[in-house]
Amino acid sequence: MSILEVSNLQVVYGHVTAVWDVSLGVDRGELIAVVGPNGAGKSSLINAISGLVPIQNGSIRLFGEDLARVPAHKRAALGLVQSPEGRKLFPDMSVEENLRLGSYTCISRADVSQRLDEVFFPFPRLKERRGQIASSLSGGEQQMVALGRALMANPRLLLLDEPSLGLAPKIVLEVFRAIQQIRRKGTPILIVEQNVRQTLELADRGYVLENGRMALSGAGSDLLHNEHIRNAYLGVG
Repeated sequence: MSILEVSNLQVVYGHVTAVWDVSLGVDRGELIAVVGPNGAGKSSLINAISGLVPIQNGSIRLFGEDLARVPAHKRAALGLVQSPEGRKLFPDMSVEENLRLGSYTCISRADVSQRLDEVFFPFPRLKERRGQIASSLSGGEQQMVALGRALMANPRLLLLDEPSLGLAPKIVLEVFRAIQQIRRKGTPILIVEQNVRQTLELADRGYVLENGRMALSGAGSDLLHNEHIRNAYLGVG
């Protein structure tokens, strides 16, 4: 079943077009990757899907529902949940307080406690640091809090914007292992990333965005062996 359908999307800032006529889809249980260089329009694309930036043309449908007139906070309530680039935590609040903010649509305390337990499964380190102030965490731990906060919203589709940005290679591996665990539990994921190799290794399908346009698409494994991808992004020919 199709969860997300993006058709002929165009995003414009003033006189500059950031995304040109982009179409993509996410089906149930899939991990879909959008990769490409810095400035390719990846964040503009994911922010348009989330409702954080307006679209000039095209359509976005979630479970068949047209989101054109649905504001960002109501998209989140429908299950379209984003973990943003740069983490954007509340630095003076504890790990647990940051996580609980993700469950703002949940009324039952029991449900919130259950969601915390579910978050601590892929991120056991957060359970150890649940009372620690977020600003005192390492960059990798902060990224885990950001991912956990998104999971607290019980996403029907999880959007990840550059989750490996600014992290050391060893921490990047931890973050991608956690993303794989989330995916295995059945949460569909759309991820935009500059880390082409590791993202495509996880992805069922991938899209390559260059200069705001869709340059390539296909199975993640096929894109990894594509000559253009190997030359331009992987440093091999």
